[in-house]
Amino acid sequence: MGIVSLPCDEAALLDTGVVIVVGGPQYRAGSHRQFVQLARSLARSGYSVLRFDCRGMGDSDGAMRSFDAAGPDLRVAIDTLLGTCVHVRKVVLWGLCDAASLVLMHGMAHPNVAGLALVNPWVRSPATIASVTVKHYYRGRLLDKGFWRKALGGGLDWRASWKSLRENVANALAPTAQDRDGRSSPEFQTVMARGLAAFAGPVLLLLSGEDLTAREFVEYTSSAPSWKGLLEADRVTRVDLPDADHTFSRRVCRTMAEDRTREWIQRCVC
Repeated sequence: MGIVSLPCDEAALLDTGVVIVVGGPQYRAGSHRQFVQLARSLARSGYSVLRFDCRGMGDSDGAMRSFDAAGPDLRVAIDTLLGTCVHVRKVVLWGLCDAASLVLMHGMAHPNVAGLALVNPWVRSPATIASVTVKHYYRGRLLDKGFWRKALGGGLDWRASWKSLRENVANALAPTAQDRDGRSSPEFQTVMARGLAAFAGPVLLLLSGEDLTAREFVEYTSSAPSWKGLLEADRVTRVDLPDADHTFSRRVCRTMAEDRTREWIQRCVC
């Protein structure tokens, strides 16, 4: 099941369309109607926009698939937009979280895809979440007055806290599959990197400052050999929104994400 948002003025129809790819266990409306608002915002600027439910989610039949196996669903969505909106020649894929991962793994291979908008991409593993937790969560806790009031008041379970810290440090320091065997890792993060390297078109990287997933992505890609130099390419436009959370739940952040997306499409894709 999919919904197409079209510009009200047929004379304003552009030959670039957008497919909003849904990530995680949610459907085409998105958290707090995030994808509805994005689709309508882009349609007002002349873009035809499709948002859809992957199989097994929302109103779509079938068994639910993990994001790394949803390539066929994405290809059908792209072909459906092109078949429904015959004026569309170029397609931008906009994906949040593991939908951004799906876009890099499968969507960029479609011949009509002209741009990728990657929003807080998902690269999670035990090592990435542990590393970010150690660097950001524990540091924040130590500077939190509420934490010290609880600790000094006897309300903190020191044994459980110490155990959690030890486990996170151990996971953060654990070697990756690539470190252990010296070969390219077959894990999905490496497949994402290969997809980005193979795509020659413009890329928007939109990162939220108040989001653990975005921090994991920055942390991982800054040190993983397969990602070396990819995000520094001229075709990659990075936009940081320091006050935004994972789904841009505040109106001002949502509007900024919509505006940055629209500006990038106009400048780099059209």
